[in-house]
This record gives sequence, structure tokens and C-alpha cells, in this order.
Amino acid sequence: MRAVITVIGKDAVGILAKVSAVCAENNANVIEVTQSVLQDLFAMIMLVDISNLNVDFAALADKMTKLGEEQGLKILTMHEDIFNIMHRI
Repeated sequence: MRAVITVIGKDAVGILAKVSAVCAENNANVIEVTQSVLQDLFAMIMLVDISNLNVDFAALADKMTKLGEEQGLKILTMHEDIFNIMHRI
């Protein structure tokens, strides 16, 4: 099972490290990352393996949302199944 984590907000040092740390703490393995900085705006998409989470998926999503609020970012965590259904046309 995989999840897609998106991060958008004002660029700052350590965003990737902080999001990755939450993944590591919850045993979500980062598979792939793409990020861009457009002037002062940061955008990142992460694909993570959630097969071996040590918390349930909702708890991981809540932790990411809380991190986003603390850092002034919008962090959205979607299960791959939901992501695929939303983007199927």
C-alpha cells in the first residue's frame, strides 16, 4: 500500500526533513520525492510505502496535517486508492 503526501507553502529550510522525519517515526518508507521552489513558494509530492505503518493511516494523516499547521504549510496525505479514484477519468 502506498500514500501520496503533498506539501505546499512558503519555502523554508528543513521542510523535506521534517516531513520525512514524521514518515520515519511512523515507519512510512519514502519511495519517491519531487519538489520545486517557485520564487518563494515550495511544492512537494512524496510517494510513501505505508505497508508497515506502526500507526493507522488516519493517525499518520493527522500528524502530517498538524505538522503543516505548525509550519504554516498545507500538507495533504491521501491513500493511493483515493488518489487513483480522484484522478481517473
